[in-house]
Amino acid sequence: MIFDLPDTTTSAISRKIDELHEQRGEAAIGRVLTLLISVDAAHMEKALETANEASREHPCRVIAILTHEQDEDATSSLDAQIRFGADAGAGEIILLRPHDGLVRHLDTLVIPLLVPDAPVVAWWPGRAPENPSQDAIGAMARSRITDACHAPNPEATFTALKVHYAPEDVDMAWTRLTTWRALLVSMLEQPPHLPISSVRVTGQTHYLPLDLLASWLALKLDVPVHIDRSDDAVAVTGVYFEREDGILNIERKTADHALIQQPGEAEQNVSMPVRTMGDCLSEELRRLDPDELYGEVISRGWQLVDHEW
Repeated sequence: MIFDLPDTTTSAISRKIDELHEQRGEAAIGRVLTLLISVDAAHMEKALETANEASREHPCRVIAILTHEQDEDATSSLDAQIRFGADAGAGEIILLRPHDGLVRHLDTLVIPLLVPDAPVVAWWPGRAPENPSQDAIGAMARSRITDACHAPNPEATFTALKVHYAPEDVDMAWTRLTTWRALLVSMLEQPPHLPISSVRVTGQTHYLPLDLLASWLALKLDVPVHIDRSDDAVAVTGVYFEREDGILNIERKTADHALIQQPGEAEQNVSMPVRTMGDCLSEELRRLDPDELYGEVISRGWQLVDHEW
């Protein structure tokens, strides 16, 4: 069910949501969190689709704020849309379209709509503020999720995020590496446990997760890590550990599988499905505490690698 509320108020939105809950004989107290999404028109439907998917694992109230250009001389107004039932996953979606002066007061629009006593998560699927912790939406959140890969200028966006990093911040470029990191740890835990002298990682040119993976390896292994980039590659394509017995490596061969090669051992095929945005968002909603390793990687590991930005 989709209900449009043109030229409305937060009080009217709250009354409509209460009315819909009463009709269905349910309450919002079953929501485990409030997910705030600051998004532009180009990313809106994809973001709501992703939030809808994630809410099936994490029942939540989704409040999406559609950003507009400001016109200080125009009259402030608020349009809204409520999505309920099958159109909103395991929760409800409130889409806010503030106009003109209201854009400067997003916190006052959102606060009356938060689920009481539930943690707040802020997510920017595209353009992110330079300092999320000082943003009107970010300041309310226990966890702040950005996605520099989908920003208009990924490199400039991530550079600003690094400068203004706070413990509650994380970027989905890091979350996309969860499967890679798990497989690499598993590989290195297998005998023989020989010293690693250097590492080479390969992948797509101008792909932030590749740089983060190299930074993590440099931080944890304390060895030189080199990045080989290719315009023809898609995402991360391989990691190669140099040891005295040869090269231990893992290469992505298809969108779903990778091949592990170890000196003196038979090749091993492993499952490595490409992570969707829904997978990444669900993981971050599952872990609301600060990701300390991400903070270490961008503050200490990043400077250990030549990023060629």
